Amino acid sequence: MTAPQKLTGVQWLVCTIAAIGFAFDIYELLMLPLILKPAIASLSAPLIEAAVTAGAARPAEMAKWLPGGENYTFWARTLFFVPAVAGGLFGLFGGWLTDRLGRRRVLTFSILLYAFGAMAAGFATNLQTLLVFRCCVFIGVCVEFVAAVAWLAELFPNHEQREKVLGWTQAFSSFGGLMVAGMNILAGKIALSLPEIQGGHEAWRYTLISGVIPALPLLLIRPFLPESPEWQKKKESGQLRRPSIGELFSPALRKTTIMTTLVFAASYGIAFGAIQQLPQILGAQALGTPKESGHKQVIAAAKAKAGEPKGKNKETGKPEYAPDQKKAAGNESDAVVAGVTLWQELGGLVGRALLAVMALKIASRRNLLRLFQIPSMIFVPALFFWISTAMQSDSLTMIKVGVFIAGVLTVSQFSFWGNYIPLVFPVHLRGTGESFAANIGGRILGTAAAFITISLAGPGQMAIVGACVAGAYALVGAILTGFLPEPGTSSEPH
Repeated sequence: MTAPQKLTGVQWLVCTIAAIGFAFDIYELLMLPLILKPAIASLSAPLIEAAVTAGAARPAEMAKWLPGGENYTFWARTLFFVPAVAGGLFGLFGGWLTDRLGRRRVLTFSILLYAFGAMAAGFATNLQTLLVFRCCVFIGVCVEFVAAVAWLAELFPNHEQREKVLGWTQAFSSFGGLMVAGMNILAGKIALSLPEIQGGHEAWRYTLISGVIPALPLLLIRPFLPESPEWQKKKESGQLRRPSIGELFSPALRKTTIMTTLVFAASYGIAFGAIQQLPQILGAQALGTPKESGHKQVIAAAKAKAGEPKGKNKETGKPEYAPDQKKAAGNESDAVVAGVTLWQELGGLVGRALLAVMALKIASRRNLLRLFQIPSMIFVPALFFWISTAMQSDSLTMIKVGVFIAGVLTVSQFSFWGNYIPLVFPVHLRGTGESFAANIGGRILGTAAAFITISLAGPGQMAIVGACVAGAYALVGAILTGFLPEPGTSSEPH
């Protein structure tokens, strides 16, 4: 085994860029749960007015765009799932390019793609445009993860040093979650003092635009980044074999590919089936109407921010919140809910740190994953079942504690895959194999949990449906983990 060496300046630089990429992967992905409800409310307003002008009844038309309504359900699951499919398919191609063209080039341009895609999404004027730019974001994120993991794995031939580097750089993903929650809180507090976007001051737009941040240090550092020495050596010597998706299903790799893909999907399904739906479950919506939804304390905070209704309903003549009050209430709701999700990311940070430590102490990769997987199978469904019964109580503090624990148990599983996958695919297939497992498994099959939860949940049912969906994914993952191959500790497993 190669002895561990002190990190050089170049290696520190590569680790820094990879950590930035991991952090903003999660930053970009966790934007959607935070901004989904207010974005649909904002971008559907012109559609509601057009339908009313055409003769539709306003209450009936508005009901279609509230959580559980047919239009809301369609766009919520579309915005969750279509970008995931685009990211999965293009990300698979990006993984192939990573093996074909090199880690550095693909990594750099993937980060630029999702950063500028996120910024452009903040200026969306309709739901279709928002969808297109979210697809760009997802494609960039899916490719970046694969390129960064392959790059780091090949930069450190010593097994123990490689485990440490992969574990601790991936821990920065949770900093990304903390940052996006913090940005959403900040945007909700200062939105009215920022420049107008599309005629308003909506926190969700500023949160999306902040996704350009990772591009800034990258533009300065990129010229100094090296290529993966292992990949470069094989390419220059003519020993680098052409990557092939078909080879992933050869007799030597078929079981590895299938099991890794399915268990990866189970890890993502726990998060997207339940935890990532929390902003929709808790967020205040339709204040002052009979179809008011959200957690009791979130609704109270939003109403306090809006003040007494100063408008009147055009049809009934009853008092209702004016447009500026609704925006202020929406921003406050976003900020309060982001404060809850912040605890999930704090838990995720702890979970990733625990994974980084335990990866060096537990030799069996299956046992390492089970350490987090089995408790999450029990705790996450129980938590969301309880949340479904506690929406009208003063339970927000307990929900924060619960999502902290859920974050520890589920987010740590994402770091596991970054450590595990490079050990079970050879160099010429490392990007392709990682990409298949992460993108077809995690991004498509795993994110499909969000599609299932949103599709099955009627008004007020998302928490209980999320509990069932997350539990089902966790159970499948726990069963299939027994079939995961135990990798060796060499830098090239095949």
